[in-house]
Amino acid sequence: MAKSSAVKLIANNKKAYHDYFIDEKFEAGISLHGTEVKSLRMGKCSIKEAFVTINNGEVLINHMHISPYEKGNIFNRDPLRTRKLLLHKYEINRLAGQVKMKGYTIMPLKVYFKGSLVKVEIGLARGKKLYDKRQDIAKKDAKREAARDFKIRNLG
Repeated sequence: MAKSSAVKLIANNKKAYHDYFIDEKFEAGISLHGTEVKSLRMGKCSIKEAFVTINNGEVLINHMHISPYEKGNIFNRDPLRTRKLLLHKYEINRLAGQVKMKGYTIMPLKVYFKGSLVKVEIGLARGKKLYDKRQDIAKKDAKREAARDFKIRNLG
């Protein structure tokens, strides 16, 4: 029986795209316990304050909030515990090198189900300056205005 590769989004980090330039993206598995998976299936996850660190060759995600499962009683874990991300060794080495050398940081971008597995998309990110953020906002406004004008022209 073949696994379905349907992607179901659980959590998205819009703030990361606003505050950082995302240069490269990686897909990582995540080490979870049973009640955490059940809670994720109900969509109870937040990665707004989450960040990724590398310690002793392991990639860890910190401050990722997975709400406790209501029916989990004693099997529930701490909602903000540090969780291990699963990547290949060469990917970990590449990320560690970029973070040390160029002043990059690693941000979680989204959490989703791929088939029956929970995946986290992480990005190699550079911080934006205030003027970069203003330029992005101006581009979005211009695009929105152009779409509105186009819609008005085509209706009338």
